[in-house]
Amino acid sequence: MKPHRRQRFFFAFTLLLLAGLCTYSWQRWSQPWGDQPVKFTPAQQECGQEGQLRYCINQDSGGVNGDWLYHLHGRKLDETIWKDPSYMTAMIQGTWQQMGQRPPTVVTLSYGPVWLLSPKGNAEASGLLEQIRTDMAAIEARHGRPVRRLLLGESMGGLNALILGLSQPEHYAKVAALCPGVYVDSPFAPPSQLMAALERTGADPKIGFGVVRLARQYVTSDAEWQRISPLALIENDLPASSPRPQLYISNGLYDRYGNFEGSQRLTERARARGWPIEWHPIYGGHCASDIASLARFLLPI
Repeated sequence: MKPHRRQRFFFAFTLLLLAGLCTYSWQRWSQPWGDQPVKFTPAQQECGQEGQLRYCINQDSGGVNGDWLYHLHGRKLDETIWKDPSYMTAMIQGTWQQMGQRPPTVVTLSYGPVWLLSPKGNAEASGLLEQIRTDMAAIEARHGRPVRRLLLGESMGGLNALILGLSQPEHYAKVAALCPGVYVDSPFAPPSQLMAALERTGADPKIGFGVVRLARQYVTSDAEWQRISPLALIENDLPASSPRPQLYISNGLYDRYGNFEGSQRLTERARARGWPIEWHPIYGGHCASDIASLARFLLPI
């Protein structure tokens, strides 16, 4: 390599290196440096596994009230999230402790970072809806039956909680779904309809089409989608004497997943069908929640 070319090469390399260092330094400087922990006494946690299902049983050191709250986590979380001091689960525990109330035993469930409770269909990943019922029964056989069963989930877990609770309403006293993945439009709708939904809801296009791809891993047709869509499940006819769980639904107006529209529609249909429901629209983003009202909802009072 000629001297002048070598000099130009090292000059360009030095500029690229400095640019990379500046970019890295700015990213480090402009990102949060830590987390805001919650002041609370973490529940005592005992974890186990039932087949592919990993679970943790969380009990407050001050005692529990006999109910079991099954917690279905959001995407990329796991069964240990109930004790995370920087997550909303810590705020729920802290609120219960401030109220001086004995909370339910919390049983956190996980089939991995991403999962959807679809009934057995044509998709290879389907069948978790039947599986979770079997696994939950095995957990109760091992650890004792609750006075009442409650469900709580956020985001992906909020959708799973609705699928489970609306599919077997007689099994649950309360279902709380925070920022659940409820959509007016099927993931099998024409592209023009899906693009119109993105514009109408203000969803992030990258996230929106990612949700469509994810849904199609668990259901292969619109008919299969209707078997898990909360907007379809809420329309199922139930005997007048059949118990309906109390519902709690919340969503942020500026949810980048575009879930506000579907959650609001579900609330309207649930009320029209005679379901007891609390609707908490939040001025905020994805999974912004009213912890105080949620904590009260999950107690017997």
